[in-house]
Amino acid sequence: MKDILYWLGYLGRRLTRTLDWPLCLALAILMAAGLMVLYSAGGATSGKQLVMAQGARFGVGLLAMWGISRLSVIKLRAWTPAIYAISLLPLLVVLLIGTGKHGRHWLDLKVFYLQPAELLKISLPMMMAWYLNQQSLPPRIKTVLVSGVLIAVPTALIMLQPDFGTAMLIAASGVFALLLAGLPWWWVGVAVTSVAATAPMAWFWFLKPYQKERILTFLDPEREPLGAGWNIIQSKIAVGSGGLFGKGWGDGTQSHLNFIPEQTTDFVFAVLSEEFGWIGVVVVLSLYLFVVGRCLWIGMQARDTYSRLLAGASGLAFFVYVLVNGGMISGLLPVVGVPMPLMSYGGTSAVSLLAGLGLVMAVKSYRPVHFS
Repeated sequence: MKDILYWLGYLGRRLTRTLDWPLCLALAILMAAGLMVLYSAGGATSGKQLVMAQGARFGVGLLAMWGISRLSVIKLRAWTPAIYAISLLPLLVVLLIGTGKHGRHWLDLKVFYLQPAELLKISLPMMMAWYLNQQSLPPRIKTVLVSGVLIAVPTALIMLQPDFGTAMLIAASGVFALLLAGLPWWWVGVAVTSVAATAPMAWFWFLKPYQKERILTFLDPEREPLGAGWNIIQSKIAVGSGGLFGKGWGDGTQSHLNFIPEQTTDFVFAVLSEEFGWIGVVVVLSLYLFVVGRCLWIGMQARDTYSRLLAGASGLAFFVYVLVNGGMISGLLPVVGVPMPLMSYGGTSAVSLLAGLGLVMAVKSYRPVHFS
């Protein structure tokens, strides 16, 4: 019996040696919290089905995270250009045969729906890290221009779907790699000024009517309180009504009386705010910050530029998704349809996020002597 237990323990250690357990623990708590909120948001009729479906997706994502964590960083670096190129193909296909509410965002694969833009959460930070790893740092003008092309190609394809919010967040993951590589901040100032200068042209030439409506609603939700402004007004009511300790799990009136729109996807964090209050929000946000901080710490300890940039950019990209969704449901940012990581219902997003964190764990296991 002792021999069996010994070999089982040995096998378990071998299979899980590449996992970062502090990061895994934080993710496990976030996923459990997400399933709890989904069950409540779905109500008695569909809560159980939502939890079972999302749990299965978490299982796929965790398997992907574990598998990727076991890959050698050397192999990942060698495969990066091919992974980046392959991830661009579905972005072209979805423009031809995709489906979606306001365009073509999803590919119907019969077994499940795939959102090709989610693949870039993994491949773009990898590609930026691969390219910058071969250049002299801090980046020079040529390096910045080439990096801009690498970022602009997938960003433009995603905007053609159109999905402006996701496009900007994907672009941000590439920009983070540049910043971590030592990009001077005056470059950032020039870029922000350029974007601000071209905003009027974007308004008239590029933005769709529903995108303009989202911006106008963000600036003044009360202009159509029963129309376009309904979503954000009800979300803010839910967030504020939670108070310090919340109304209790399953007792949120805004969600159970169907006032909160998209309560299982984009606005699921409003459900958490109402039912668990300020305390629950602080706990969940602290877990998110821990995940981001752990990624940055792993990046700081990495042995090469590719690993450092990959882990750091992945962690900061995760942070931006939390920031944008939190700002969206509280009325501080326009509604752009960005899910809250590991809480919003959705398969492609959950799997891609966990797979991206698998890359971070692969970086950690590349030089275990520096970690504790």
